[in-house]
Amino acid sequence: MNTNRSIVHMDLDTFFVSCERLLDSRLNGKPVLIGGTSDRGVVASCSYEARKFGVHSAMPMRMAKQLCPEAIVLRGNSGVYTKFSQNVTEVIKESVPLYEKTSIDEFYIDLTGMDKFFGCHKLASELRQRIIKETGLPISFGLSLNKTVSKIATGEAKPNNEIRIPLGTEKPFLAPLSVKKIPMVGNVTYKALCDLGVKRIKTVQDMPMELMHKVLGKNGLSIWKKANGIDNSPVIQYHERKSISTERTFGQDTTDIYKLKGLVIAMAENLAYQLRRGNKLTACVTFKIRYSDFQTYTQQKRIPYSAMDHTIIPVVLDLFHSLYNRRLLVRLIGVKFSHLVEGGHQINLFEDNEIYLNLSKAMDKMRERYGDRAVMSAAGMEAKTISRWNPFTGEPPPLLANRHQ
Repeated sequence: MNTNRSIVHMDLDTFFVSCERLLDSRLNGKPVLIGGTSDRGVVASCSYEARKFGVHSAMPMRMAKQLCPEAIVLRGNSGVYTKFSQNVTEVIKESVPLYEKTSIDEFYIDLTGMDKFFGCHKLASELRQRIIKETGLPISFGLSLNKTVSKIATGEAKPNNEIRIPLGTEKPFLAPLSVKKIPMVGNVTYKALCDLGVKRIKTVQDMPMELMHKVLGKNGLSIWKKANGIDNSPVIQYHERKSISTERTFGQDTTDIYKLKGLVIAMAENLAYQLRRGNKLTACVTFKIRYSDFQTYTQQKRIPYSAMDHTIIPVVLDLFHSLYNRRLLVRLIGVKFSHLVEGGHQINLFEDNEIYLNLSKAMDKMRERYGDRAVMSAAGMEAKTISRWNPFTGEPPPLLANRHQ
């Protein structure tokens, strides 16, 4: 493992809440919940005052309100939070040689070699103070020799603080912490580890690597390495997207076939436009449906590389009709395009019609000038909240503030 690296992990504290507090100072010091406000809503962000009551992000909003009845509940605005995030990104971009933005409020920064000029901890600390001063947002960071240790250190530094883990002290630092602190250990893996009697990272450190591999497979091997502070993954500024997708959870379960069909068309049409805008083609279309009893089904189909509505929409509708055969109430539907490659549409001599190609070009020009929803199929007119972000800018997908279960 490279021992000369200096990796900083920066994380904006309770980001959505902090943004709302900048807009309305009356929220300062009060328990605040942000997320979907309906019974199906999920907490996207919560203040530290609310966390004292046992509330945490990804918790159902209904449960959060029961735990903390006096909490102020806000639906949130993803567009506003994205602008605040861009302000922080601009400050980081100007100040460091290499950074990776992994989510709307999280960054990795590679300061390797900067010790010769400034001192990595001093540089990171000054950057943090500059972000706080220029944006007004609280931010924490962890500094160590790799991504894993730095991310865990940030979690320990919060709220609004910083921690440096000196070289050679990674294992002692990690040892007393819960295994749940290890990135990639979710609820299912945590339960599996608890069933083995493994609750602290030190226990994993003391276990033979082969045993972790035997019990949890490849995943166990990764967990063992991370528990021992081993992580050689680089900081990568630009990530090429392998797939794009969109899904909708209904506020109320539905069997309205026309509503479902219209939404499916709108989703496919929007994603196809995003492909053309990014000069991409897809070779695999996937449709997902979840019924009111939480039974979820997905089906995919390989197609010749395409980004054209008249090729893709019929395929998505065929998948929809083949899966929607239970006549049960539908909770969620989703569409995904994968196996993406760079390139423009290859005209099919026997199937493509010049009218369709010209129509797509004309519609795309209107969308570029007047917005993604300037022109669309009449069937998809009711789909008012289809995503409008460009997925091929290298930025991570936006986290929706008004999430649903």
